[in-house]
Amino acid sequence: MNKLFIAGCLFVLALFTQTTQAQSLDEIVNKHIEAVGGKDNWMKVKSLKTSAVLKAQGAEINMTMWQVHKKSMRVDIEVMGMKGYQILTDKEGWGFAPWGGQTKAEPSTPDQVKDGQEQLDILDEFITYKDLGKTLELIGKDDVEGTECYKLVMTEKSGKTTTYYLDASNYQVIKETTKGTIDGKELEANTMYSNYKKQDIGVVMPMNQNGDMGDMEFTKFEFNPKIDENLFKPSTN
Repeated sequence: MNKLFIAGCLFVLALFTQTTQAQSLDEIVNKHIEAVGGKDNWMKVKSLKTSAVLKAQGAEINMTMWQVHKKSMRVDIEVMGMKGYQILTDKEGWGFAPWGGQTKAEPSTPDQVKDGQEQLDILDEFITYKDLGKTLELIGKDDVEGTECYKLVMTEKSGKTTTYYLDASNYQVIKETTKGTIDGKELEANTMYSNYKKQDIGVVMPMNQNGDMGDMEFTKFEFNPKIDENLFKPSTN
């Protein structure tokens, strides 16, 4: 057979393989977005208040988080009778942890502010990853505690990677593994998600999160609440 013809066939086959893989990735992403409520419902979310309880190392930690999309975030933490908080905006941040001996809020480092910016995006990551300059690759399938999953790796410009495991039966994320560098240290974090429930606004959220830090139960999600901007400033007392 003509060598040029064979080479041409191999070239076409390679293009076909790449195209079908891309289509498979797009199909999985689209089905995931539909599984968590659809893009239209997510685009309605401008702010979010989340209430949760974290059980870790024998302690029960009450947490309340306020988020304004792409602008600011605050997490209030109550543990062992002490109250602290973490604030992050698109420009700066502060932390107050009395259980660590702090007597007043301390500013975050520039690297901490930079590394935390992704947390200000409250939309589902599969909706916004392209706009944020991230890449996504379909690795194949894997087994997560007996559940067949699609394995997708998302890479940020910084090189930080997050591996998502999507349940092949419903396209919801049941596990994610994040690898990156924070303050010069390479870290890996594993998180499991379960008990997805549809919210009033139409999006679907996991009510339970289990990770390296402990077990968290989300008790309430409030979508588009009015949030006072003063909440994102450190207390003066």
